[in-house]
Amino acid sequence: MSKNNEGLGKTVGVVLALCLVCSIVVAGAAVGLKPLQEKNAALAMQQNILDAAGVLETGMDVPAVYNDRIKPLVISLQDYQVMQDKNPAEFDNRKAANDPDTSTQLEKANDIAGLGSMENMTEVYLVTDENGNRNGAVLHIRGQGLWGTMYGLISLEDDFNTVRGVNFYEHSETPGLGGEITNPSWVKSWVGKEIYGDDGKVKFDLVKGGADSEHEVDALSGATLTSNGVDALISFWMGDKAYAPLLDKLRKGELTNG
Repeated sequence: MSKNNEGLGKTVGVVLALCLVCSIVVAGAAVGLKPLQEKNAALAMQQNILDAAGVLETGMDVPAVYNDRIKPLVISLQDYQVMQDKNPAEFDNRKAANDPDTSTQLEKANDIAGLGSMENMTEVYLVTDENGNRNGAVLHIRGQGLWGTMYGLISLEDDFNTVRGVNFYEHSETPGLGGEITNPSWVKSWVGKEIYGDDGKVKFDLVKGGADSEHEVDALSGATLTSNGVDALISFWMGDKAYAPLLDKLRKGELTNG
């Protein structure tokens, strides 16, 4: 073998060895950081839930307040019963929606929010006041926006009709247009609005030109498709094929802490 070939062989060997070492280091770092990433993700969700519930304050001990004021339950969206065998701390709504074994494909005519599939179970967060009395609930919502899925939480007062707060914590909408779904002033405009009319049907609506009723919120200026998406996801999730039967049970006191 020529010296050139020997030199090339050594170079390739060194490169392969370096690649192997780097791969081991990266894989080890990923595994080592996973618990911290999961902990941070759980903390962020707790903050989002407390924010939607109107409880979040600057500097508060989020885990402590969450554990004191929030009671998470995994609820079947098929018979609306508490799933006692499911640990809320280990449950992931998004995984449930994406897993064929724990979700149901939606017929196009019923899929007004553009979900594709709907989870068969969901995590619901019952809210209590400072004295431990039931004080509403926080629910997961999601739907198709202009550029992708908008993920959020909506909090209802103890009548399970009046909006306490909303938090769209993940989206890919256009900054300054559809991205205004996170604008604090627009989010605040939801507070006190009512989801249902006297007939029990969803009456909540995003309108152009000025909201003037207890069921209306101003649409986002220059973001028609995002506004339509928000309108559709509220209509779906608050409707009969999603949360309406659950909320009826909560109003009647037929579903409590499990």
